[in-house]
Amino acid sequence: MVNHIAVALVPQATNHAGEVRFVVEGALDGAPLLGGQTANERALALFSQLRMWDTEHNTGVSIYLLLADCAGEIVADRGIHAKAGPHTWVAICPEMEAAFKAAKFESGALRGIQAVTRQMVDHFPAAARNANELPDSPWVI
Repeated sequence: MVNHIAVALVPQATNHAGEVRFVVEGALDGAPLLGGQTANERALALFSQLRMWDTEHNTGVSIYLLLADCAGEIVADRGIHAKAGPHTWVAICPEMEAAFKAAKFESGALRGIQAVTRQMVDHFPAAARNANELPDSPWVI
């Protein structure tokens, strides 16, 4: 699954000036689990850990999948969030989660990536020179 997702991200990255990262975690363990961390809280913590907020135009978006719960979360930096609005991210997650619950992880992941990419293209289209500020590769925990 991860290789297909990585391939899906690469061509789309040239269509916009944003930064998208897909994060997959099998299950919460250790401190997150014992601390009662929710999927949303974990997604926020990983967004920070990956420094997704560290882009020139605040266009970082992480798509988080917690496999054990079939839960998906999207965390968007303030630049893209201000333009797309919170309703956008809330609308994308149920589609991804429905696919995850049907064990269609690749399909759900690609749907989420494509939906986020559409927002990036609409609000932060490709510039003459797109600096790739953050890694594109999926991160599997």
